[in-house]
Amino acid sequence: MSGPHPPHVPAYRRLTVDERRAQLIATALRLFSRNAPEEVSLDDVAQLAEVSRPLVYRYFPGGKQQLYEAALQQAAERLSACFDVPAEGPLSERLGYGLDRYLAFVREHGEGFSALLRGGSVVETAHTTAIVDGVRRAAAQAVLGHMDVSRPGPWLRVAVRAWISSVEAMSLISLDEGELGLAELRDYLVDLLVGQLVVTSAHDRQTARVLRSAAALEPPDGRVATLLERAAHAVAAEPTGA
Repeated sequence: MSGPHPPHVPAYRRLTVDERRAQLIATALRLFSRNAPEEVSLDDVAQLAEVSRPLVYRYFPGGKQQLYEAALQQAAERLSACFDVPAEGPLSERLGYGLDRYLAFVREHGEGFSALLRGGSVVETAHTTAIVDGVRRAAAQAVLGHMDVSRPGPWLRVAVRAWISSVEAMSLISLDEGELGLAELRDYLVDLLVGQLVVTSAHDRQTARVLRSAAALEPPDGRVATLLERAAHAVAAEPTGA
């Protein structure tokens, strides 16, 4: 009579070169997401990936700097894609969806996001700075795309780039202070862009046309109409406590 069958042990599969490299980048990104880059060592990456330090060097002979830039590039690609959402519905809804993805990425990557955007890291180089600037330009280009603008003039271009900077700054403040919920912050940032476009429209005809087109797609009681109504009420309200 035969005894019980031994438990099935899956056969070990050797990772391909691309798979191993992707594993090491993903591991490094996890570490850089929780810690400032200067606090992460190759030993940390090797330990978390359950490989030897020489193996990490085999795939990244440039050491920590090369691995950091590879992880940063992967994070940048994900971040750049946040506003790549379907071109359907009102502009405020599209941007709200993009901001949901952006803010979720920020919250997930915490310390790494702060180090990425604040700069000043010991591993910061012209290359890493270019990667970060590429994220900002890609986000601005995506927002202009949702406005159906292929050739923005200086006023509109600056307004959108300034809004992207505001999104970054508010995200960092939210990480530091932790007092704003993601939905609350998202709604504020969408309203901020609408307000910025309103102000810029007073100086630029192209921005005024973009704002009119965007407003035409919004429901009568939608975000744009509600924001303008709230602003008018706030301006007309009788000051108290004077």
